[in-house]
Amino acid sequence: MATAVRRQRNVGGMLVLLLGAAVFLNYVDRGAVGIAAPLLKSDLHLSPETYGIAFSAFFWVYAPIQLFAGWLCDRFSVYRLMSLGILVWAGSTLLTGFVGGFASLLVLRVMLGIGESISFPGSSKIIARHVPPESRGMANAFVAAGIALGPAVGTLAGGMIMAGFGWRVMFVTFGVLTLLWLLPWRSLVASLDTAAHEKTGRRVPVGALIGKWPLWSMSIAHAAGNYCFYFLLAWLPLYLVQSRGYSIAQMTLLATAGYSVQAVAAFSFGHLSDKWTRSGRSEGTMRRWMMVLSQAASAAAILALAFAQSTAMTAILLCIAGVATASLSLNLYAVAQMFSGREAAGTWVGVQNALGNLSGIVGPIVTGFIVAAAGYQMAFVVTAAVALFGAFWWLLAIPAIREVELD
Repeated sequence: MATAVRRQRNVGGMLVLLLGAAVFLNYVDRGAVGIAAPLLKSDLHLSPETYGIAFSAFFWVYAPIQLFAGWLCDRFSVYRLMSLGILVWAGSTLLTGFVGGFASLLVLRVMLGIGESISFPGSSKIIARHVPPESRGMANAFVAAGIALGPAVGTLAGGMIMAGFGWRVMFVTFGVLTLLWLLPWRSLVASLDTAAHEKTGRRVPVGALIGKWPLWSMSIAHAAGNYCFYFLLAWLPLYLVQSRGYSIAQMTLLATAGYSVQAVAAFSFGHLSDKWTRSGRSEGTMRRWMMVLSQAASAAAILALAFAQSTAMTAILLCIAGVATASLSLNLYAVAQMFSGREAAGTWVGVQNALGNLSGIVGPIVTGFIVAAAGYQMAFVVTAAVALFGAFWWLLAIPAIREVELD
């Protein structure tokens, strides 16, 4: 018995490690267009408005298709769905290196959104299935670290590749590296008794979730947090280069510092939250206050970035924003898994991600028009206001965090 339990934990650990790697590659590929923006934008003759549209095109499909992706994860082989999704998004990334203009870039951003739509419903389904509650913090910390390290490594490596070989080679390189993830994943999944996992548990219909306020309240919280994260992901490189006058190399180092701190914070939060849970104290209360404080810190850091003058202050504020984002990335999915339970985790996160990522559609376009009409400072002010709203939402609108009873 002890050997079987140990083997189950080892397999669960390997799955979490590969899920973290998949999310890492997800954010490398998703953020590549932001890294390439200073060169890509001029080469393809994109205005601020058209660049905002191209960036947001990813979310046109990514957000609504989450509903379908989550439903699939609760009903079919989530392991095979992960493989298929990565195949689609890796191919889209690779082909972006050959785009000739706005139209082809738009199409491939949409295809990237289709491929990446499986990542978070699939990851949450697998974590809920294979990871016990007392290890939930660290499991989601690997996902949160992937969200941070993707932009960190992507920005650093992408900046270096662009400086030496141009932005097209960067996309091709990222696409090929993502395809390589499939090799260890296929090997690990082949060792699992996947049929036994997929035949257990009831199938929770979407209709049983839609009427639940915890799902809607979490979706709104998700949208507020994502608005801030995608603002930094899409517009920070352009802001640092165009408005602050930094070189691409300097921009790369500043952005990488913030994302690296975010990754370290994610693992720290994961360890501390699991320690708290094992002590018998309320996991829900702890995660609520982590989110209130992190959203407030994010608002302060983003607002201050608009007025920061020195490089040192800019770096400090980016690190504070990174710490806040680490809490966001970890707790959004950990709390969703607490509300949904293992049987409905895929569908719940699919709906939550679909609604939460609507800010990815609206945000970059709104920011593009704000930048064109009023400059970057106003865009930072608006984003800080959204983050502050998120802090109050977590404090006042998220109900008691416990598994929802499903009819």
